[in-house]
Amino acid sequence: MKINVYYGGRGLLDDPTLYVLNKMEEVLKELRVNVTRYNIYEHKNEIATLPQTFKEADGIILATTVEWLGIGGYMQQFLDACWLYGDKSKIATTYMQPVVMSTTYGEREGELVLINAWEILGGLPCAGICGYVDDLVTFEMNQDYSLIIEKKAENLYRTISQRMKSLPTSNLAIKQNVLRTQQLNLTPQESEQLSEYVSDDSYVKKQKEDIEELASMFKDMLGQSKREEGTAFITELKAHFMPLDDFHASYSIEIDHGRQPLYILVSGNELDIHYGKEDAIDVYAKTSGEVMQAIVDGRMTFQRAFMTGEMTAKGNFKTLRTLDQIFRFD
Repeated sequence: MKINVYYGGRGLLDDPTLYVLNKMEEVLKELRVNVTRYNIYEHKNEIATLPQTFKEADGIILATTVEWLGIGGYMQQFLDACWLYGDKSKIATTYMQPVVMSTTYGEREGELVLINAWEILGGLPCAGICGYVDDLVTFEMNQDYSLIIEKKAENLYRTISQRMKSLPTSNLAIKQNVLRTQQLNLTPQESEQLSEYVSDDSYVKKQKEDIEELASMFKDMLGQSKREEGTAFITELKAHFMPLDDFHASYSIEIDHGRQPLYILVSGNELDIHYGKEDAIDVYAKTSGEVMQAIVDGRMTFQRAFMTGEMTAKGNFKTLRTLDQIFRFD
């Protein structure tokens, strides 16, 4: 039998959880159990790969210390990694015993968090150990406490060896019916490879650089697209401008909803064209980009677009008809 221990505390000398784990490991080794301990704080840069160590384990112990509030960050990150990268089929056949010791309030809540998390992951929780320790020396000298710890270790061994069953819980129903977290449908091998990538700082750094490069490229493309949109039809209109003596008029043509209108100011031989809103307009017109493109291609005139309803306008209609005289695309 093989049991893995995952310790989520900070490794302090006066941590009561370490004392409990040492006592449990002594009992399990006497029962010829292969025990391997993983101190999560020593693997903080590779937590994402720790769930892959479940492969050969028949059961695990999740141990942490409540120092001020909750199970602590290392254990929470480890559980997150189990959810994201763990082999759910392996977790479903793995027994878990929680060990939560506290130097403040909250050991029972911490134990419940570990049990609920393992059930939602699909695993098999066992009866755990939780307790409050005010003075570590007094706790270690108490023979009754030592006996309780030893019995809990024996119960874990008995539960795993006999493959004991437990009644169904509502957490399984919650996982099936409520939790809708988007997850990739990966094989265990793909999950293992992904967790290794996530733990590789150089790989993550390279991915971030690639993302930034792509983002910069798309920003440049978007900026170029906006610049092209800001000069659309201006070049064609300027190239086909035929001035009329003593003719003065201003036009505002809205091309597609949401864009700045195309402003045209004609003053004798002078022509000013740009996108933007201006005051004192003689003719307001509205049309689509397709119709405007047909006009500059010579397939349609301003007058025909207005007569067919593909362009709407208000203002001086004589001035509107003059557009076909000052801009000749035939």
